[in-house]
Amino acid sequence: MRVVVLQGDTVLDSVTGLPIQLSPEPSAVTIGSFDGLHVGHRKIVGSMIGHARELGLRSVVVTFEPHPRIVLEGSDGCPVRLLTTFDEKISQFGSMPIDLLFVVRFDRQFASKSSEAFIREVLVKMLGARHVTVGYDHGFGKRRSGNEETLHTLGAECGFSVDVVGEVIVAGSPVSSTRIRGLLEAAKIRDANECLGAPYAISGMVVEGDKLGRAIGFPTVNLALPDRCKMVPAHGVYAASVEIDGREYSAMMNIGRRPTISADGEVRVEAHIIGFSGDLYGRFLIVRMLDFIREERRFASIDELRAQLELDKKEAGFCKK
Repeated sequence: MRVVVLQGDTVLDSVTGLPIQLSPEPSAVTIGSFDGLHVGHRKIVGSMIGHARELGLRSVVVTFEPHPRIVLEGSDGCPVRLLTTFDEKISQFGSMPIDLLFVVRFDRQFASKSSEAFIREVLVKMLGARHVTVGYDHGFGKRRSGNEETLHTLGAECGFSVDVVGEVIVAGSPVSSTRIRGLLEAAKIRDANECLGAPYAISGMVVEGDKLGRAIGFPTVNLALPDRCKMVPAHGVYAASVEIDGREYSAMMNIGRRPTISADGEVRVEAHIIGFSGDLYGRFLIVRMLDFIREERRFASIDELRAQLELDKKEAGFCKK
């Protein structure tokens, strides 16, 4: 999968950052933020790939970075909690048979582009769209004014066909990124994973902590998250898995302030990797969350905490993907 970035009117190679000439060869295209790349998104992308194969076209995913809401709502906070960071999204798309990932560097100038201009200038002129696949609720262009009707009208004029993919129902309700965020906030990891079609992942660099976990017999890796807007599930203890050097380990993950052993109040994301010993500082790890074990709480003593952690470890070790 080739990855390129559209910045202003210039297409850049994602690795070198240098301008490139991108050929507008006949393509099947889909468009979206694809936060989480959940089962609904996968149905859309899969449909696009199917049309590309059937029609002999290049398969192209158009996505946006940063998430449009972060730009449009213009606050210093996080108007949207991301289910996937940019690197996580690229990694997930990379596991699919996609020829080109076309990343639009989203800013206010791009946001002012009309839906018609987006179709003509980007989809047709830059990418050579011959078929466009979108979700049933997809809106694009200035103020999300573009819709299914816009695509059909301009498709007839510009020479591309249109496919609109319907909603995906899981457990009686439509799947959406908003629904998944709500499940994660409620610590309903198994339900969130069902909607995602894969375990929810948190990735980050292993950084040095205060080594209090090691002191009580439960050494942990502390993760520094690469994006401040990354969605972190409810505080508590979770069963998880971690892959290190090609081997998968069960893990006990803690998200929270560690009220029994720390008074600084800082929220930490850390994992005790069962059966692993070694130095992971500076390594980039992906922790996949499998199930919720218990809420975070303060214990009366370190001994009481240690006893509970032994129970948590046993339960985490039994959980599988």
